[in-house]
Amino acid sequence: MPEPQPADQPVPTFELRAVTESPRPEPEDTRPGPATTPPGTVAPPTGEFGPPPLMDVRPLPVPGTGPGPQRRREPEPMSEAELLAAEADAKPTPARGFDAVAEAVLGDEPLGAPGDPAAPALLAEPIARINEAVKEGRIDAAAGLADQTVVEASGTLGPEHPEVLRLRELTAYISYLSGDPLRAFRLSLDLAAARRRTGDAEAAYGNVQSAATAWRAVRDPAVGLELGRDLIGLWTELAGEDGPAAEEIEQLESARARMGRLTERARNQ
Repeated sequence: MPEPQPADQPVPTFELRAVTESPRPEPEDTRPGPATTPPGTVAPPTGEFGPPPLMDVRPLPVPGTGPGPQRRREPEPMSEAELLAAEADAKPTPARGFDAVAEAVLGDEPLGAPGDPAAPALLAEPIARINEAVKEGRIDAAAGLADQTVVEASGTLGPEHPEVLRLRELTAYISYLSGDPLRAFRLSLDLAAARRRTGDAEAAYGNVQSAATAWRAVRDPAVGLELGRDLIGLWTELAGEDGPAAEEIEQLESARARMGRLTERARNQ
């Protein structure tokens, strides 16, 4: 037992030290947690991060909620009845002008009478010889035979007989093939006027198309302007009536546009 010290003497002080406890062993199946670090102590990164900070951003829409992109509505398929009606209304464009004549020349079917294909044509034999000459490339021989047949048939049947008119169309086509677009133009335009007099708007428009084809092959702008006035005059009259010329008015507008180009070329000569 320590002896009491006098009151006037200072009491000795002792430095207090913290007693550290020995760490308790952790179970083997327990994952060690992070060491407790005093506040303000810099510690190396451990690779584990806390939750991200909140930011002032708009939340992403949840899939399936909210308006989606506007989608074009697919047209409903047509019924079979509607398809049949559409096919019935669609009119295939027939071959006209020199294209129609060329098809007849190259065709193998026997030539029938105009308006009655089952009846034999009166001029079937001479036309067959003319067509054969064209197929073989004997254009000069075909032209001579066609001119001779036109003269003979006009004297027998009349110049505006349907078969004579068809023969004259063939003659105009052969003139075009032989490199004489001026003669082909005049023959075709005369035929268009004759067809119009008979009331055949389809055939008249076909002859106008032949005349337009020949007209475009004329290179002299002055001559082209002269021919174009006659062509567009008759063409405009046909377009004012019921028929294919009125249905294909853009063809007439194209011819008028060419007249403007010919005028410019003639002015610059």
